[in-house]
Order: sequence, then C-alpha cells, then structure tokens
Amino acid sequence: MAGMAAQYPVGGVAWDYLQYPIGLARLGHDVVYHEDTWCWPYDPLQRSMTDDRSYSSAYLDDFFACYAPELSDRWHYLHLHEESCGMSRPTFDAFARSADMFLNVSGGSFFPDSLSPHCRKVFLDSDPGYNQIILSERPAWSENVDRWCAGVHAHDCHFTYAENFGHPECTMPAAGIAWKKTRMPVVPELWPARPEVVTAASPWSTVMTWNVFKGKLEYGGAEYRGKAGEFAKVAGLPRRTGRAYRVAVGGTEAPLPALAAEGWQAEDGPTATLTPQAYQDYIAGSRGEVSVAKQVYVALRTGWFSTRSACYLAASRPVVVQDTGFGNVLPTGRGVHAFTTADEAAAAIETVEANYEAEMRAAREVAVAHFDACAVLGRLVEDAFG
Repeated sequence: MAGMAAQYPVGGVAWDYLQYPIGLARLGHDVVYHEDTWCWPYDPLQRSMTDDRSYSSAYLDDFFACYAPELSDRWHYLHLHEESCGMSRPTFDAFARSADMFLNVSGGSFFPDSLSPHCRKVFLDSDPGYNQIILSERPAWSENVDRWCAGVHAHDCHFTYAENFGHPECTMPAAGIAWKKTRMPVVPELWPARPEVVTAASPWSTVMTWNVFKGKLEYGGAEYRGKAGEFAKVAGLPRRTGRAYRVAVGGTEAPLPALAAEGWQAEDGPTATLTPQAYQDYIAGSRGEVSVAKQVYVALRTGWFSTRSACYLAASRPVVVQDTGFGNVLPTGRGVHAFTTADEAAAAIETVEANYEAEMRAAREVAVAHFDACAVLGRLVEDAFG
C-alpha cells in the first residue's frame, strides 16, 4: 500500500494514509506501507521542502510504534528513489516480488522496480473531479501532466472517492476510465470518544488547506475551483451563532488575520496538528466539525466525503459539512449534517447542540457502520479482483 505520509509528515496526512495498512493487516493481509514519490519531503518545523529524510523517516517510525506496533518493521520509505528507510531495500524488493496487489492511494508513488508483473496495480483517486478533469483536459499549467496521466492509465484498476459517480446528478467526467467506488477507512479502536475533554464551551472546528489551483480548471465550458473561495459560506458563523469556532489552516496564502477578524480562533494548520496525537487531540477538543469542500466536488455532485470528517465521526464528534451529494450513499440528519447555505449550516449546528450527547453517539455509529476499515477495505480488495 503506497501513500504520501512521509512527503507531508503532519498529523492529518498520517491518518489519511496509514489507516490503510493497519486496516489491511487487521483483515489478515501481509501488508507493507511503501512510499516512493521521487519528491523532496516537507519539513513542517522548517516550513520548507528538504533533501533530508530524517524527519520523515522518524515520523513514520514513531507512528507505527505508537499505533500499530505489529507493522513497526513493515514500512519502506524510498527517499528520493535512492535511500531506503525502514525495511532494507533487499527485504522490500523480495516482498514486492511476491505481492498480489499494489494499492496506490492518491497515486503519488511510482511502481516499485521489483514489483511482480502479475501484481494487480490499483489507483485510488482521493481528489475526485479535479483528477478526472486533468485526465480529460490535460491543462498546460499542470506540471508533467502527460507523464502523470500515463501513470494513472498504467494501473490495472481504478477507484474513486466520488461515491456519487454514475448517479444522474453527478457530472464528473469518466475520462476514459471505468471507476469503481470506495471511501475512507477508519480504525475505530484508534479513535476513543474522550467525552471528558469536550465542554459546552469547546469550539466547532476544522482543519484545512487554503488551496487554490495553479491555473484555470475548466471542463465543459465551466471553471471549477478549490476550497478557499467556499469558506465564505461559513466564515460568518461566529458572529451569527455566538459560539466558539476554531480553524487550523495550512497553505502559504492562508488568511489567518482575516479569519481571526471574523471571530475564528485561526491557527497555522501544520503547527496545531503536527503529530498524529496532536491531530487527535484537536478533534477530541472540538464540539464537532463544520467545514466546506472544494468547489469542484460540490459543483460536480461527486458525493465526496472528507477523510478528516470520517475521523471526527470515529471520535464521536458530529459533523456539519458542505453537501457534495454524499446523502445518496450515507445517512444524514443524525451525526452527519449536510448544508448548502450559511443558514443551513447555522441551523444544523443548533440542531446538534439541542441534543448533543445523542448526536455524539450517532456520529460514532455512522463511523462504525460506514467507515470501518475492515469493511471498507474488504470490499475494496474484493472489487479490485472482481
């Protein structure tokens, strides 16, 4: 299973990717976490990219030692495609030659040189709508776009977080690929409820990257955008509801002073959620999540549901999140509340607050019933070979 936790060693990214190998191992599979992006990793302490692998390597080592000691010797970070960290290169190569499936979450890693020619190569699209438009339109501003598209097509099977794909309201292009659908796995046992750390005064919160695309993302005569512009839909909630709100924002253009002026406790995202434990503490100390999605997810009605929101639910924290069409595949109204307008977001928060303990229980129930890693990944493996 390949991800990008070493390239971006911050709390949320670790949980995005590393619950995959944990879940697969708990299903009984012999699994190795592998990463080979050929890219310099990000050092969140220096706030810059670096050619030094030490922080990223230690980050992976600490994560598995803390949360999945059974996988402490089952990870391999190939730094800049040259230096093996974790498993030795010969040990990893021997494993890769025997592998049945290479699960490339987000498509960030290159195929291992030693991968068996009989191995099933699976691409998992975690950025639906954006990736399909890049595949379809190949914009000139997208770096190495032809090589990236060729890499996607080189996989044998393709999954997407666009769970609404195929529904009449979803207008996401297929881009010539037969997409299968999946969702984020969470390991509920790693997300205790911790009711003692949340009070009536605790803030509603979210963690996000203030991202804008590098150029115009256009398809079918329309332009699609990222998350930054959508935040205006919830920016006024502190004044509107009189409750506390917190946001941890990453990205070089994050407008922290402007958000603070709106009444948010606005913090640098990588600093506030630096470690996996800090990320869990941030969520546990929240009443729930209130967040928007990338505009491309919303406009194309992809049905995308946030990996972060799944973690809030697993931690028994209700979520109030922008509607992307996920109500077609997930239950809403208890634990999960979808909104389109600021009025709907404010009303959903008051609904949660009116019966908070029941909403906490419902959030956990949704996580266990719909995001449990063993169930999600069991279906994915079956579908990958189906």
